[in-house]
Amino acid sequence: MKKQYDFRTDRFYNSNHLWIKEIDSGHVTVGMDELGLDSLGEMAYLTLPDVGTPVEMGKAMGTMEAAKMTGEIYAPVTGFVVEKNDAVLQNPLLVNEEPYDNGWLVKIEPTNWEDESAGMVTGNYLSAWIDAEIERFETQGILG
Repeated sequence: MKKQYDFRTDRFYNSNHLWIKEIDSGHVTVGMDELGLDSLGEMAYLTLPDVGTPVEMGKAMGTMEAAKMTGEIYAPVTGFVVEKNDAVLQNPLLVNEEPYDNGWLVKIEPTNWEDESAGMVTGNYLSAWIDAEIERFETQGILG
């Protein structure tokens, strides 16, 4: 039986398996989705940009070390960091344990949200995208 992954439908997702959730204040919260985390294994170490740091969509904004991989965390949107989650810096496993709640990474004030969010997956397109991503990960031997 295939593992079921929880994808919250109130968010946007990108190909780097980050989720992006709009919040009323004009900011977005960014975290990692369950499928991406499953492919990485347990998070061991994170670096995140400081408040006030400009970030650019597709460019590195931090690093992570996990059980299966070490790499960069790429900004899902262009803007400025308005908050970083110190709790995940102190306890990186929080990202695995509560990916959609207390395991978020940063909050960003986006400068081009309308255009950039148009390239993300959300709503009715989510189910087909998740299935395709699981198949891609399995084909590449990333999962399980």
